[in-house]
Amino acid sequence: MSVFPFKKAAVTLLLLTAAYFSGIGIHYLFSQPTTVLPASSSSEGNWGLSFQEEGVRPVGNATPSELAKYQAAYADETDEKVIYLTFDAGYENGNLPAILDALKNHQAVGTFFVVGNFLETSPELTKRMVAEGHIVGNHTYHHPDMSKISTKEAFEKELNDVKTLFQSITGSEMAHYYRPPQGKYSTSNLEMAKELGYKTFFWSLAYVDWIQDEQPTKEQAFSKLLSRIHPGAVVLLHSTSSTNAAILDELLTKWEEMGYHFAPLSELADKL
Repeated sequence: MSVFPFKKAAVTLLLLTAAYFSGIGIHYLFSQPTTVLPASSSSEGNWGLSFQEEGVRPVGNATPSELAKYQAAYADETDEKVIYLTFDAGYENGNLPAILDALKNHQAVGTFFVVGNFLETSPELTKRMVAEGHIVGNHTYHHPDMSKISTKEAFEKELNDVKTLFQSITGSEMAHYYRPPQGKYSTSNLEMAKELGYKTFFWSLAYVDWIQDEQPTKEQAFSKLLSRIHPGAVVLLHSTSSTNAAILDELLTKWEEMGYHFAPLSELADKL
């Protein structure tokens, strides 16, 4: 029997482990054949983080100053114990109402980066987000690898289609905040977003919460989200996660007990 499958399995396990502990999503590793860039090696590629010390902002693929050239950020450069709560909403599977309830309990403003599918299937939840004072940002219509989109026209259409549908549902203008799907980006993409009037937001804290049949336990979630929180954190959670729906109220309480408070992403946007 060939030992190749066992070697392949070992390599896969190593990649999964590296992704889990580095803050890079597993689906980011396997969704394209390119190599994930090490932290700070380049201003483009797959967004990734290197956590070097508990309670301290991790090192990203690009520095805050590099991103600032494009009105982009992954965290707030501050010593203030402030947290910006963001959620990627690709579709609705019954967990978002509990997330909205938890935010309401803590009078916390979240930013929801939505795609076309979510808007098409969940107009009432979209209206609820707006009615309860949350920010809705642009995660593109089809959730493609935007780093492979080379023309400004195609880039703009992905954003405009979301913006137009959101406005037709809510009657409100969508915030010009953009998050690249799967964290895939290029400097030309960042420049396109800037030229279109968007500010781009990555994240400084996330964990593997999107795999539906492998949801983390409460303990696993807390081990990552409590130890890695830091001043000025932009937290990314997926609204499809049943774990997030179950723990968010307690999680926000624990962060508050650690001395943190929550601010709308607009406060960080104003600094860019």
